[in-house]
Amino acid sequence: MPTQQPAEPHTVEGLLRVIEVRDGELAVLRLMVDKLKLQLLRRARAQFGTSSEQLQASFIDEQALPVPTCKPVDTKAEAANASTLDRSLPAHLPREAQVHRPETNTAHHDAAGQPCGCTACGGRLRQIGQDVSEQLAYVPARFKVIRHVRPKLACVRCQSIFQADTASRPIARGLAAAGLLAHVLVSKYCDHLPLYRQSGIYARSGVQLDRSPMAGWVDHSERLLAPLVAALGRYTLAAAKLHADDTPVPVLAPGQGKTRTARLWVYVRDDRPAGATEPPAAWYQYTPDRKGEHPQRHLRHFHGVLQADAYGGWGKLYDSGLVTEAACWAHARRPWWDLYLSTGKAEDSIAAQALQRIAALYAVEKQVRGQPPDVRRAHRQARAGPLLDELHAWLSSLVGRVSAKSDLARAIGYTLTRWQALTRYRDDGRIEMDNNAAERALRGIALGRGNYLFMGSDAGGERAAAIYSLVQTAKLNGLDPEAYLREVLGRIADHPICRIEELLPWNIGTREAVGDEQRRAA
Repeated sequence: MPTQQPAEPHTVEGLLRVIEVRDGELAVLRLMVDKLKLQLLRRARAQFGTSSEQLQASFIDEQALPVPTCKPVDTKAEAANASTLDRSLPAHLPREAQVHRPETNTAHHDAAGQPCGCTACGGRLRQIGQDVSEQLAYVPARFKVIRHVRPKLACVRCQSIFQADTASRPIARGLAAAGLLAHVLVSKYCDHLPLYRQSGIYARSGVQLDRSPMAGWVDHSERLLAPLVAALGRYTLAAAKLHADDTPVPVLAPGQGKTRTARLWVYVRDDRPAGATEPPAAWYQYTPDRKGEHPQRHLRHFHGVLQADAYGGWGKLYDSGLVTEAACWAHARRPWWDLYLSTGKAEDSIAAQALQRIAALYAVEKQVRGQPPDVRRAHRQARAGPLLDELHAWLSSLVGRVSAKSDLARAIGYTLTRWQALTRYRDDGRIEMDNNAAERALRGIALGRGNYLFMGSDAGGERAAAIYSLVQTAKLNGLDPEAYLREVLGRIADHPICRIEELLPWNIGTREAVGDEQRRAA
């Protein structure tokens, strides 16, 4: 609260001192208001989700952006009402023709026996053309029962009896076929439907499936798929560059009547932005806490570039000299965005200037996405290098001009203390500018967390990590996760474990092959 000033003589000097004191108090109050606004903004974003972090088009000064030497690729999505937008329905969908004939009389009939008499004069009608329009319909999913019949054959001479072996099942003596198991897994881990909700959906089709047996199916399926998930992990960690991140998941604490916070970690191998042809993959791991020993154990055999956030648990990996740190510009940008919002999106603020400079870096990066590493390195050094030098000089000049305890100082400090790791992408064409590949892989988990509320146990978390690995990797490779899991679960019980890599998404078939399998199953 402002302190009451002692009475001063009504002189010019006394009044100036009063004004100076009040100006100082006003500046302090403004700083407090800005700090409270920022805290409120962070709380709202944590509770209700993040808002878009896209800058207004008018915010970026076109004169400040570098002039491209080559024509940038236009990545804008077409508007929904654009005349060039392809609205044709997929060719693989079955077509059912419904012919709508005009009213006729029975004075004449065509070759098919249909009446074709003119209602005006009684003459014969003949077809001169037709108009065809298509409408997309939905046929609800249906259950069916597969009966495995094994006839017994007896020889009339020697009385020997012959019968085929029992058909292989994903779960021995299990009720669920591969298609139903795949649907339950994808509904839970891809569409984020808890088992009790699935049970209600199936009941509307007249099939009573309790949550308890479905939970057993999930458990058996995870154990069956464990060798495949291990092979996926080996492939992921064999990369020269990894994206890594983690997210909290609530887990039920037995006997305490509450939940505790565990973690799901993801390690993504995806070098397609650098022009690589190796298939992408995502490998998830569950841990009961966030201790640094867990990622250090996961990556104990990894040698290469690790692109991650500022979590301290990565430190020992970097200290080993076998793992190179690459920081994330999206994380460095985030505190500036919060400050920009707290100032009411004032375009003349320091936060706005920082966002503008970072936007210029992303504009350079957009032009080389998908190019080979040597092309990316040369382009970055020529175009992004001067921008990075200017940004570093500008941030350094601000250090002594802002309060060391302010949010502005913390935003500056985050960038400057990680400057070497943030700028490593400039000289290495394999490295991305940010860690968005890992953050995208965790987006589905955040959606599921709002539906199932918590995991039942550590074992449930490990099951989730295994199925998430296969589902996300199938999606990264352009496969329908349900069709992929149906194919894998139908084959893995009899598949030699020494050839388990054959069942990885990029080996089991293309999108068209798995899609054809799905349509045959329907």
